[in-house]
Amino acid sequence: MATSKDYLNFILEQLSGLDGISCRKMMGEYIIYHHGKIAAYLCDNRLLVKILPSTTGMLPDAKKEAPYEGAKEMLLVEEVDDREFLTELFLTMYEELPILKKKNQNNLLE
Repeated sequence: MATSKDYLNFILEQLSGLDGISCRKMMGEYIIYHHGKIAAYLCDNRLLVKILPSTTGMLPDAKKEAPYEGAKEMLLVEEVDDREFLTELFLTMYEELPILKKKNQNNLLE
């Protein structure tokens, strides 16, 4: 089951108080970026965030689930109705998110 546009729009509305939130569609699911860093996945109408010290601190009892088969586990965010909590979660984890590596265009043809 793919993530619905309604769920995507709901999550984006919940995060609308933050600057730098964007998303990208990927095979019926979505990646949520915070200032260009991958912060979360929307898969099967679930919000999943990376497992980091800050996220495990804020979500100590969260279930660990893989966004799709074969992927690393992430933390399931069940408090999606709490806009203030989501905002704080994304702000808190931002510094720990890895910077995306640029693909070397020269190696793509090799």
